[in-house]
Amino acid sequence: MVEKHRHFILHKPWGYLSQFINNQTKRKKKLLGELYNFPKDTMAIGRLDYASEGLLLLTTDGKISAEIRSNKVEKEYYVQVDGIITQEAIFNLKNGVEIGFEGKKYATKPGKASIINDPKFPLRSQKIRDDRHGPTSWISMTITEGKFRQVRKMTAAVGFPTLRLIRIRIGNILLDDLKVGSVKEMNNFN
Repeated sequence: MVEKHRHFILHKPWGYLSQFINNQTKRKKKLLGELYNFPKDTMAIGRLDYASEGLLLLTTDGKISAEIRSNKVEKEYYVQVDGIITQEAIFNLKNGVEIGFEGKKYATKPGKASIINDPKFPLRSQKIRDDRHGPTSWISMTITEGKFRQVRKMTAAVGFPTLRLIRIRIGNILLDDLKVGSVKEMNNFN
């Protein structure tokens, strides 16, 4: 009998690693398995770093994982940045910027970027900072790549460091109103 693969969407909270095994011996980090009783062989499709939040897809099907991680699938993020972002910075983000990747300079592919109103996400477990440190603004960024900490590096490269990063969409799959830390099982990812 062929075992049916299972697929999940998760609203990853701040402060969790996008993995099931902690490879670090010094500090205990929170892992995805603490949020839900996932079946054996479940893997995260791509990653969100410890400080990032939002939509994370998980599956027991490695073939689907490779398809979704490909450069054909858009990933959209809402990003809170330090300062009031300029149209020039948005233009540069849309057209690609130079970031460091694996010790070398890397030019990101063109994507989408726009200024948005505060999306009013619930406050995260660790406060970002208070208003005494100056204004912040929100942008929407859509990329097809997924280099290590790419969005954070891109906003820093245009002079507006990321304060909060929330992935809201992968392809046609939306975070919508899934609560922080919640998991929803899907029939498929189409």
